[in-house]
Parts: sequence; C-alpha cells; structure tokens
Amino acid sequence: MHTRCSKIACDSEQTIDYPFRKGFDLSDKALIQSYVDQYSPMSCEYNFSNLFSWNDTYEHLWCLYKDRVLIFDPDHNQAFMPMGEDLAPDELAALSTYLLRMGLSPDIGLVCRDYIEFYPEVDKYYSIQENRDHAEYIYLTHKLYSLKGEKLHKKKNLISQFKKRYPDYQIRPITADNVDQIARFARTLLDRLDPPSTELENEYRAVKRCLDHFEELDMEGLVIFVQDKIAAFSMFSRLNPFTYDIQFEKSDHGFKGAGQVINWETARFLKDKCRYINREQDLGIQGLRQAKLSYDPEVLFIPHFLKFKGSR
Repeated sequence: MHTRCSKIACDSEQTIDYPFRKGFDLSDKALIQSYVDQYSPMSCEYNFSNLFSWNDTYEHLWCLYKDRVLIFDPDHNQAFMPMGEDLAPDELAALSTYLLRMGLSPDIGLVCRDYIEFYPEVDKYYSIQENRDHAEYIYLTHKLYSLKGEKLHKKKNLISQFKKRYPDYQIRPITADNVDQIARFARTLLDRLDPPSTELENEYRAVKRCLDHFEELDMEGLVIFVQDKIAAFSMFSRLNPFTYDIQFEKSDHGFKGAGQVINWETARFLKDKCRYINREQDLGIQGLRQAKLSYDPEVLFIPHFLKFKGSR
C-alpha cells in the first residue's frame, strides 16, 4: 500500500523512510476519513473533499508518518500538524528534521493553541506565530438560523426583503440533475469579472471538481432558484461529529439578499445535523473578513505557525 512506511538500510544503520504521494485520489477517501472521524480536527484544511477538490492548485504531498496523516503544502511551504495522536515537541522536532532530509521546509502550520498551552516546551524547538489571515470562522448553527439579536438584525431584514421580492423562490438540493447548471452559473459569475483573479479561477476549478464528483465525495448542497434562474448555491460536508464545513457558497448580486438567504437556508437545513458551522477563512481579504465577522462567530479558530529553530 502507498500509505505504508518502507524500511530501508542507509550507511549500515536502519532508518525509516515515509514516501510522499502527490495529491489525493478518491481511493484515499476512506483512509483520510477514518482519521477525521477519530481525531475530529477543527480545521477545514483536513476535510477530504477540500483536499481533493483543490488538488490542481495546491498539489499537496502526503503520507502516513508514525500512524499519523502527514500533509505537506508546497504552496505555503509548510507541513500541516500531523493528524493523529499528538507528537510531543521533541518528536515534532524529529519530524522537522525528517522534512529537511527530504528537501522540504521543516516548519509546521495549523497548530492549535491548545497544543502550545499543553506543551510549553515547544518553544525550545520552534518560534511561534499566530496566523490570523488563515483563521476559520465557526458559528452556532441555531444562531445562523434564528438570527436573533441586534448584530444579526440587518441579515434578517435582507432575507425578508428577498422573500417579498421573490415569493416563489425555491430551495432545492444539489443533485446529479442540476450540477451542470450550477457549474455554468459559477462560471458565469466568474466571467463577469474583468479580468477574474488567479485565485478565483483556482476556486472555480475546485468548485467544478467537487461538482464532478459530488456523490462520491458525500457532499451535500442547496441551490436557490428564482423561476428557472439560479440565484445562489452552497456546498458543504461534515467536518467532524459536531461541525459541517461550508466549502463553497456563491450568489448572484443581481438578486439582492440572495447571499443572506442561502446562508440562512443552509443553517435551516443543518440545524438538526450539527451544532457548529465552519465557514472557513477570510485569507486576509478585508471585505470578506468584515462579512464573516458580521455574522458574529462563536469561535475564531486562529491556527499557529511553528518556525523550526534547528539547522536548515
């Protein structure tokens, strides 16, 4: 199996090599999902459908390292914190040394604050930095549905206005019957930009890949129709036993309030399925940050970055 470690002899001393694979195939889903189910990561970066759909952009490397899933992100030149039982700081430093031996960056990302607090000696091996631009916004599902409170009053008003303007709008599940129409809608939104950014082109490819394998990835989703036109859609999947991850959400700004309605309809659909909704990062984009903060997140999961102090 490609995920197993292979023992090799080197300079008469037996060592262990963990060969990396490039990218994720559908055949890898069961293995990755078994770790997700067991260890319940908070970060959407470990969601298999995210890893799979963004393959063409990020070209992750991965392997099993000491019974943990180790993912290396060449785009950000760092490894993810291995998914599995915690590695103590000296063991994590040994991993960084291994990465160096493989010609890769020894730095570690997606590290939870809890790990740093539980292992304060980690600063012997790494300098520690917060990564605010990759913070993930986690909301109470019932709160996104009820929209109670002054902070969310404007959202409720926009939803009411949409319902009055389009009283016959329909909310439908994403199925094999409408995935092609949704892909065309996403492409149309992108083509309206002049020119579209590389980041949004990459996102479209990820959306298309996800739609092409929607059922195989166990994705779920909703689409809003106004007569025969799509106004908005959302695509999501379970991240851990308590949380769903909203991976893609798009709306046509020509339908005022459509963005707020798809958010609310998604929360209504998920309210009996999960306690939390992870709406992913803002990537340092100020307008997106303001929009995500305006929904009053319950948790702002700020990952930490460990920069290795050892020899490079």
